[in-house]
Amino acid sequence: MTNAALGKAATTFKALLKGYRVRANLTQEELAEGSGVSVRAISDMERGIAKSPQRRTIEALATSLSLTDEELTSLQKVARQGRAQPVAAPAPSGIYDSPLIGVLPTDVDDLTGREGDLDALRALSAGLCDGRRRAGRVAILSGPPGTGKTTLAVRAAHNLAAGFPDGRLFLKLRGMSAEPSNPADVLHLILRSLGIDAVRIPADPDDRASLCRSLLQDRATLIVLDDAADEAQVRPLLVGGPRCLTLISSRQMLVGLEGASRLPLDVFGEEDALALLSSIVGASRVSRERQTALELVTLCGRLPLALRIAGNRLASRPTWPLARLVDQLRDRSRRLTTLTAGDLDVRSVFELSYRQLSPNAAAVFRRLSLVPAADFSVGAAMTLVEAADEDDAAVFLEELADASLLQTSPENGRYQFHDLLRVFATERLAREEAPEVVEAAENRLADWLVRTATAAGRYFHPTDGVSPPPVATSSFDDHSRAGRWLEVELKNWLAAVKNLAARGGHRPVLDLAESMHWYSEIGGTANTWRDVFALAVDSAVAIGSKRDEAVHLNYLAWVQSSLCDQAEESVEMARRARDAAEEAGDRREQGWARVYLTSAHARDSSLTTSPKLFDEAARLFEEAGYPLGVHVARTMRASYWYRNGRFDDAAEEFDTCVRYFAQEHGGSRTPVDDTNYAYVLLRSAQNLAALDAIDRALSHCETALDLFRRHGAGMGQARALQESGKFLRRQGDHENARRRLTEAEEVYERIGLTQAQIDTLCDRASLSEEMGDPASAREDRERALGLCDRLGRSEGGKLREKLADRLNAS
Repeated sequence: MTNAALGKAATTFKALLKGYRVRANLTQEELAEGSGVSVRAISDMERGIAKSPQRRTIEALATSLSLTDEELTSLQKVARQGRAQPVAAPAPSGIYDSPLIGVLPTDVDDLTGREGDLDALRALSAGLCDGRRRAGRVAILSGPPGTGKTTLAVRAAHNLAAGFPDGRLFLKLRGMSAEPSNPADVLHLILRSLGIDAVRIPADPDDRASLCRSLLQDRATLIVLDDAADEAQVRPLLVGGPRCLTLISSRQMLVGLEGASRLPLDVFGEEDALALLSSIVGASRVSRERQTALELVTLCGRLPLALRIAGNRLASRPTWPLARLVDQLRDRSRRLTTLTAGDLDVRSVFELSYRQLSPNAAAVFRRLSLVPAADFSVGAAMTLVEAADEDDAAVFLEELADASLLQTSPENGRYQFHDLLRVFATERLAREEAPEVVEAAENRLADWLVRTATAAGRYFHPTDGVSPPPVATSSFDDHSRAGRWLEVELKNWLAAVKNLAARGGHRPVLDLAESMHWYSEIGGTANTWRDVFALAVDSAVAIGSKRDEAVHLNYLAWVQSSLCDQAEESVEMARRARDAAEEAGDRREQGWARVYLTSAHARDSSLTTSPKLFDEAARLFEEAGYPLGVHVARTMRASYWYRNGRFDDAAEEFDTCVRYFAQEHGGSRTPVDDTNYAYVLLRSAQNLAALDAIDRALSHCETALDLFRRHGAGMGQARALQESGKFLRRQGDHENARRRLTEAEEVYERIGLTQAQIDTLCDRASLSEEMGDPASAREDRERALGLCDRLGRSEGGKLREKLADRLNAS
């Protein structure tokens, strides 16, 4: 078709655009890639949903379509004609000059990330004429400030226009202003827009609402109530008939409105955030600096308003690299100031919501910025504002959530900030509260977190007949709740114990660290426990307690040996612990120092273990009246005999220890009783396999794995999976062996046990070779080789050399 023929045949924007695209032999995807306009936007234009795109969009399309100047001018003219359309039923002259009701705002052409919400609104609109409803349908678009509620409502109103031939009303309720619109005044304006003369409008608000309902009963009208303040303002305005749809945008969740569909808007996902940025600054510019662009959308909290501001700033400075704006945004103290472009200002949008809060809720909002991690509990809020109880604090948190200044966390009963709202709360705290008040609140929070974590940790002590049982608290009354609290509050209580150590709170630091020793085998990470026990050692030295110094040097020796694969460092710590324990005259800690020495020796073939250490440890525990320690030492001795080929002696000793740990020793069993039992079963399983009792060895492994899984003990799960994988391989069950080794490797990676992860990859590589799969074997060894850099120079170097030789040989 010639250019002239195309122009005559296509009189609408959608036909022109599609004709030019077909002529250029481009798919929608190819046109999107070349122009930077999203595929969805192009599709909407060609389907006639978006009839009047903006000049910037048309110019971007024209370049990729190779339009002449005449064709570009024609396309822009048709687009302008599409914008001149009636919005509502005929109204008296001048009615749209009102500040409350007006022509539907222009649709933005670069809206992204809301396709699912638009589909939901389309579905809602499609069901309006079912004949069974006496009133129109209502949809509430709620969410934090800056998430684009009004933008989405406007897009929906434009897209759904065909379904509402009797008009669309856009009503500004000014909910965030000092004087929100009076519902009676809004009803007056609706009636005027529907053609009712002013002198015929009733004075009574209820009568006005009734008249609106009667006029809208048979009309298909779309009503947008923008920026609603609360339910009381909105209820009188729900006057649509069965063929009407009312869209309400509000920062409040309007939980009191019944029968409404709810679309809570959140920040964008990463790809949608990048798409919006690309639509504003150009796809090629974003793709050239993709990693920087990813950091940019993160610093903007993926908030649509912030992204639009950042995009507008970059679009107005085409020579700027994205990194220049990223450098400015990294400074948290200047971030909100940076996110300003003309009359668009993130801080001002946040302030509108903040001013609506009650004084107590505002104080909670400010002080929650002191919580170290991303989310927090009601207890933290209660502590920060010294509320009488959690019920009072919960009321303030719900007020903040209803105002969309907080979000509920995926973790039940917890809340979280949007990143930029947290920055705003930090600003308000610094401006509105004295430094000494802020410091006192921060210290109260740290004290509460450490005190609660200490109580939770005690739920994981073994029932050894020596340690006192935990005391139930108002926060949790059993080990499962205590463990869950420790898990979800990990970043908070870890930051709190560091805060306490820095201000000289040494005894609470020591109490927390001692309560955590047994829990450290179930939760947390190697870095967590290295930090905790190192702080405790420093606190013990600070107060001059040799006994506490020995306790925490022992714990640190365990972390370095069992979690960090640092045998030499572990030996040094255990020796220091032994010396401190001897100086303190504490036989129990002397026994533990010997246990950790032997444990470190077992992990490094270059270190030799004296058999006397096991006997000394057992004797010291016996003298201290500590039977659990006695049987730990005996388990270690049995493992030593296993490593030296004394399998029958080891089997007898293991049987004794298995029976001890399977029994109850006063009180109900705790998770640590089960995990201690499971670890002994694993050690015994290795010895049984050496005696060719593979079935019994596998049975021990399965029992251990069930116990570890029951209590979420990651390290134990991985070791049980690894051992059972080895045993299944010996039985010739290669598929199940591979499955178990793969699970073990994944868990080791998650919890950061690099040495064990490398060992498991090597086990799987050998298995792959047996299965006739050399490619998988090589892939596993290459991955193991890459992990060697995470280990210490000495151990990592040895493994690297060994793996390199094996790879070269294959």
